Amino acid sequence: MKRRVVVTGMGAVTPVGNTVYDFWSSIKEGKVGIGPITKFDTSDYKVKNAAEVKNFDPKDHMDFKAAKRMEPFSQYAVAAAKEAVSDAGIVIEKEDPFRAGVIIGCGVGSIQEIEKEYTTILKRGPARVNPLTVPLLISNMAAGNVSIQLGFKGKCTDVVTACATGTNCIGDAFRAIQYGDADIMAAGGTESCICPTAAAGFTALTALSCTLDPLRASIPFDKDRNGFVLGEGAGVVILEELNHAKARGARICAEVAGYGSTADAYHITSPKEDGSAAARAMQLALKEAGISPEQVDYINAHGTSTHHNDLFETRAIKRAFGEKAARALLINSTKSMIGHMLGAAGAVEFITCVKSIEDSFIHQTMGTRNLDEECDLNYTIGKPVKRQIHWAMSNSFGFGGHNAVLLLKKFEEN
Repeated sequence: MKRRVVVTGMGAVTPVGNTVYDFWSSIKEGKVGIGPITKFDTSDYKVKNAAEVKNFDPKDHMDFKAAKRMEPFSQYAVAAAKEAVSDAGIVIEKEDPFRAGVIIGCGVGSIQEIEKEYTTILKRGPARVNPLTVPLLISNMAAGNVSIQLGFKGKCTDVVTACATGTNCIGDAFRAIQYGDADIMAAGGTESCICPTAAAGFTALTALSCTLDPLRASIPFDKDRNGFVLGEGAGVVILEELNHAKARGARICAEVAGYGSTADAYHITSPKEDGSAAARAMQLALKEAGISPEQVDYINAHGTSTHHNDLFETRAIKRAFGEKAARALLINSTKSMIGHMLGAAGAVEFITCVKSIEDSFIHQTMGTRNLDEECDLNYTIGKPVKRQIHWAMSNSFGFGGHNAVLLLKKFEEN
């Protein structure tokens, strides 16, 4: 028997707010967190905009010594995890720490640390490299640092599946609780790679938007879309076995009911054109939840604002749900406001789904005006929608052909 898994806490660091409350308030207001890049000089770069985290001070979340031993991607993860634990009301001293685990991923780790220390090698020689270079830059250190800061001693891993990272991490944490490996899991994703190498590399792939107007840079499903906007931040949720949560009187935000994960086995950057593997991931999540496509109220789309993703995701949704059910769905893209947070994207969008269920509110896809003729579903354009949501789906698709889908439901006792 698989155990039921619920969400009891959430934490976020995003381009529109550094707590879940501030993030969600900004999303409901339609605030766009995209603007001119401040982290490096973009004079020689085609891309000028990004969705940067603002006013974040790591010392507000950890001591100075700990902060110095972390790059921003780890700092963001720790801040989000601490908020999530506080939100859930978990006191680790009252728990078996070996039944509390961490699965928090990061798509790329710290490219900035590589840039900095390679420059040191060129200018000053290899002997002058920072002794902490490796533990600063490797992507598993987000999960490791969160485990250290929280005192969670159970399973501690990180899934790295590019833009599907956050969703796969939550999905694997869901499985860990379902099958008895843990009672509590801190799960999600984090990223901070707004830097010269990432900007140049993604631009060379023609993946980034070079639009100068921040309000028209990330425009998912729009016929004028021309690439995604680099974002950064973290999203962490506390997943908990239902009876464990009830026994300690926890507030239950939503229930995780299904998880699907597949591979396109097609191309290193392009999704499969017919959307078949992405559709299968959605179908697997539906099958596990034991519901029909018609029962889903809302999909938070991967919706990157790239030509291929938005078109092929639309095809995948139609394939998974059928034409009639697909057209009845409310769909949106949170990336229209916070850009593409890469490894953190799926986790923050999962939080968006939970808040949408709690508040009966589906946010507008901001910036999108003129839909692509082939992107012909309801992407919540022009204004948000207030509607009760019983079932919400979150899609994430990553370079390498990784497809990950989570299905949430409004919590009910039976």
